Amino acid sequence: MNNPINWFEIYVDDLDRAKQFYQSVFDISLEKLNVPGDSNIEMWSFPSDFEKYGATGALVKMDGFSPGGNGTLIYFSCEDCATEESRIKSAGGKIQQAKTAIGESGFCTLALDTEGNMFGLYSEK
Repeated sequence: MNNPINWFEIYVDDLDRAKQFYQSVFDISLEKLNVPGDSNIEMWSFPSDFEKYGATGALVKMDGFSPGGNGTLIYFSCEDCATEESRIKSAGGKIQQAKTAIGESGFCTLALDTEGNMFGLYSEK
């Protein structure tokens, strides 16, 4: 098994607000996914390149699934997590733990998005 994670979903209540948050923090555009046969699910995916290492995923608004407190923490890879960390507050999120050294493994930041989901940023520098 090369990479045990191949997909993630971040559940949201306010999809427009969550899209704006992630697009602002990571300076990206999310893409609407077509969900066949299920009108109560709306998904917007993160950019991906299936030829490169790593997993992709989507913001998901689905009846019966609420954000926050779900016990799973996703770390986004960054060149320098301080860059994305600097955009979190202005995008409406909160810093839980500012950029911190994690020994020889690099650095990480923990933050909360606009929906109350905690996520991590990871960089080697």
